[in-house]
Amino acid sequence: MAAGRAALTSFVACAVLAGGNGVGIRFSNRELAPLWGATVRFGTAAVLLAIAMLVLRLPMPRGREWSGTVVYGLLNFAAAFGLGYYALQYLHAGFGQTLLALVPLVTLLLSVVEGQERLRPIAVFGTLLAATGVAILSRAQITGAIPLVALLAALGCTACFAQAAVLGHRLPSAHPVTTNAVAMAVGALALFAASLVAGEPRTLPQRTETWLALAFLVIVGSIGVFGLYLIVLRAWPASRAAYIFVITPFVTVALSAWLDQERVGWPLAAGGLLILAGVYFGVLRQTPAPVSSSRDESVLPDR
Repeated sequence: MAAGRAALTSFVACAVLAGGNGVGIRFSNRELAPLWGATVRFGTAAVLLAIAMLVLRLPMPRGREWSGTVVYGLLNFAAAFGLGYYALQYLHAGFGQTLLALVPLVTLLLSVVEGQERLRPIAVFGTLLAATGVAILSRAQITGAIPLVALLAALGCTACFAQAAVLGHRLPSAHPVTTNAVAMAVGALALFAASLVAGEPRTLPQRTETWLALAFLVIVGSIGVFGLYLIVLRAWPASRAAYIFVITPFVTVALSAWLDQERVGWPLAAGGLLILAGVYFGVLRQTPAPVSSSRDESVLPDR
């Protein structure tokens, strides 16, 4: 019972706090190149988490735990955020975060393919509703000055988050501080390499608002959010834990309208409601039953 309450509390806190990430990335992107900005964010967070590991005397992961954590870092921090930071150069935070409401449905489908959960017919209905919502959002945004590649990057970010959730659910139960320290360090190194290849300028911020955005993204949006996320992910099925991505758009849209003057027009409202309805029918109406209780199977590489 206590574990269930802890997971639910972590779920609510994570969903609310994560709502500020999209806005923070938008502010960071205005001064820092996207891949470099993500490198600074996760590199700083990894250093702080490594210090916490030393203070708490937490051991480094080994064997399958190590290899699984590395893959999780490449998916969840390097690929997902590399694509997300790029997309948010062109997409308002509210629109980008609303697209991420598809994560639970994609997670459910991947969980079925990988033998972690069972597919229910209602999930198909939910997928169709959510796809309609994305179509409305996409049409409204693409008619402006938003490149199609930015939309594809946002959808790729969604897929990476979903696969990382499936993998994260099967990771051995290492401490969240240890898992995120290694995963964020791996992600930061990959993002730095990508920044070098892309020829991005790598400078430190000059504006106060950029420093404030980075401080929020490192302390709250990285260490806090992803620590809570791992607690939820290890207690619930992956597709249910990924419902965090459905709650956050409400917070993000409100913050973006306040801080970034994002207009909340009817396409965002109508498309967002369809996505949320799709996720409700596809994920929440019935709790997905896992096929196997084992976390160590198939998706984790060997030593």
